[in-house]
Amino acid sequence: MTPTPPVRRLRLGLPRRMFSQVLLMQVAIAAGVAVLATGLFLAPLSDQLDDQAMRRALAIAQTTAAQPQIAEDLQGSKPSVDGPVQAETERIRKASGAEYVVVMDTRGVRWSHTDPKQIGRVVSTDPRQALAGKEVMEIDSGTLGRSARGKVPLRDIDGRVVGAVSVGIEYDSVRARLFHAIPGLLAYAGGAMAVGALAAWLISRRVQRQTRDLAFSDIAALLAEREAVLHGIREGVVALDRAGRVRLLNDEAQRLLGIGEEAVGRSLDEALGAGRTTDVLAGRVTGTDLLTVRGQRVLVANRMPTDDGGAVATLRDRTELEQLGRELDSTHGLLDALRAQDHEHANRMHTLLGLLELEMFDDAVEFVGEVVGDHRATAEQVAEKIRDPLLAALLVGKATVAAERGVALLVSDRTLLPDRLVDPRGLVTVVGNLVDNALDAVAGTAHARVEVELRAEGRTAILRVRDTGPGIPAEQHELIFTEGWSTKKPPAHGKRGIGLPLVRRLAERQGGSARVADAEGGGAEFMVVLPEALAEPDPVPEPHPGQVPEAEHARVPGKQPPLERAATADTGATAVATEEESR
Repeated sequence: MTPTPPVRRLRLGLPRRMFSQVLLMQVAIAAGVAVLATGLFLAPLSDQLDDQAMRRALAIAQTTAAQPQIAEDLQGSKPSVDGPVQAETERIRKASGAEYVVVMDTRGVRWSHTDPKQIGRVVSTDPRQALAGKEVMEIDSGTLGRSARGKVPLRDIDGRVVGAVSVGIEYDSVRARLFHAIPGLLAYAGGAMAVGALAAWLISRRVQRQTRDLAFSDIAALLAEREAVLHGIREGVVALDRAGRVRLLNDEAQRLLGIGEEAVGRSLDEALGAGRTTDVLAGRVTGTDLLTVRGQRVLVANRMPTDDGGAVATLRDRTELEQLGRELDSTHGLLDALRAQDHEHANRMHTLLGLLELEMFDDAVEFVGEVVGDHRATAEQVAEKIRDPLLAALLVGKATVAAERGVALLVSDRTLLPDRLVDPRGLVTVVGNLVDNALDAVAGTAHARVEVELRAEGRTAILRVRDTGPGIPAEQHELIFTEGWSTKKPPAHGKRGIGLPLVRRLAERQGGSARVADAEGGGAEFMVVLPEALAEPDPVPEPHPGQVPEAEHARVPGKQPPLERAATADTGATAVATEEESR
């Protein structure tokens, strides 16, 4: 059996598309406004027509009562169909188009009327106000039906009230004028509604193009998805308007830039301050994957203009990647140092083997003693001058790499740094960057030499790194501290131009400074001042009777101080020399 197709039910309600909904709402608004305007116009129109009819009736009555002949005829004759009052009022009625013109005496007896049978009879409405000297306008019903009336007193030549004049305008004519005005008013309202519908259609078409013919529910879903994506991705997003003001910041951008929601609506210069990060986000620095440093973070920024004249910038945190890259460089350096040591060790073993085969045992013992002594003496000298194990181990390892590259890495005789560093890893970063740059600068030159000086003045640590390289031109002394600027080729793990900016940021964060100058005899000299880099020294307690002082305990035979053990354990101890040894 053929399955019965499902019955499609008629769904009532608003259409789904934004275009249709906007058009329907605007047409409904235009129709409502047209109906409301028509009603507001018709409501007072009836009262206005009534007022106009009553004023016209009053004006005819005033004109009639102003003729002195009528008052004289009223006083000098009797009410009759052929009387002079009836003749004159009929002439006025026909000339003015009034429904009736009635003249009455002070008793309310009619002297004129459209219906001759009513002459001599008392009027059907109360004439007391008019006979009392007042003018009256009203809508009332009488013998001729409903009419708009005007009543005025009739005075003689001396000003005494001798009667009254009542004039009526047929109320059906007033209503006819109202009904006659409605078609024209509806035509105007229909025309206005048609123009409004056309404008609504044009606006809706524009909305349709701008919204890609999406439904309101689709747009709401897109906005919800956008919020979820923006605040869920681990990449900073900054949206700018055409004036360069921040109009959107996701959570990651706030974290990376160190700003909050208060930055929305402000310019980048106000929100971030002057610097390379602001220039990159504002588009004053062009390119892709631009490096910048914000605080202690290394960021990669990309900027994409939008159709409305604004832009969207994305930020990626490369801090950890840079650290991994530097660790990779350090690993490569360690491998080079191990390779150099292996080569040197093989040479020494071959030498030792030759001495033994030649049965030169005394020379062999002396040779081994010299080799071991060089290792131990050099590491101990570094550890005595630099008491922090991390820095000591760093310099010993760097010296091995320097020796492999044909560079003499020296520790100044002025170097003396106690083991009281507040942030040893930060100082390791500073020293490592400056030593690496110095080694790169002097590698391949004759008599290549790098000198490191580390000393303490109170709680301030002062670092100097001098090299015998080509030096740095004076105009580039500040430029080299700019993020992304470098004269060297980028390493395999990323880009250059980060080390020196990080050094300056670390120094400035502690209230210090980092600068470069020309070294004596050529080359460059970097100087970094780090206030508050060292902690206050602990008070030394006086020894108890019989207690061995700490300094003597450190020299007990068979035991080494921890710093010396850390230094002598490093594989590159043989490549370090102090200034005294180099002389």
